[in-house]
Amino acid sequence: MAKKKKLIVMVSSTVYGIEELLDRIYAILTEFGYEVWMSHKGTVQTFSSRSAFEDCLQAVEQCDLFLSLITTHYGSGKEAAAALSITHQELLRAIDLNKPRWVLAHDQVVFARKLLESLGHDTAKKRSKLKLTKRTAIDDLRVIDMYEAAIRHDVQFSDRKGNWVHKFVSPDDAQLYATAQFYRYQEVERFLDEHLNDPAVVGQRVAQEKKP
Repeated sequence: MAKKKKLIVMVSSTVYGIEELLDRIYAILTEFGYEVWMSHKGTVQTFSSRSAFEDCLQAVEQCDLFLSLITTHYGSGKEAAAALSITHQELLRAIDLNKPRWVLAHDQVVFARKLLESLGHDTAKKRSKLKLTKRTAIDDLRVIDMYEAAIRHDVQFSDRKGNWVHKFVSPDDAQLYATAQFYRYQEVERFLDEHLNDPAVVGQRVAQEKKP
């Protein structure tokens, strides 16, 4: 029998300051049996005929699952200061493609959004007029734009799907979330593979569920 293809998880994030966390997540996901695409580990396929942006966006299109980490660092832009960073574009593409996705956002990003809202800067357009004189907490307010994209802030509340974003404070928080979510996904896939292809097993489970 042909060997079953591993599910591909793309991990999208900046690298600065969270190298150890990315190493942990990579180790966890590979241990669970996934193929992990992560620029930090050099596992995103690159081509000399394409730009880094093109390589990353192509990876988003080809992956099976998408894990985004929104941190206090925005990441590099394409050509100009106003251009969206690679990680921002990756997230937007994953949303556009409706990829199965999981998003982690640092607590300081969530707090900054609430603080600016209370001061009247409640949209991306209003925030774009602000200038940070110090970048010790957050280096670019567009990390808030990323968070709002992830929670589907642009969609009517009753119509929002795929808008769960888990807040994390420490690397341990993020690691726990990734472990729990992707272990469960693997568990579901294993159940489907082992049981749903066997009509007898399916019938037996249905009969058990019908019992009072």
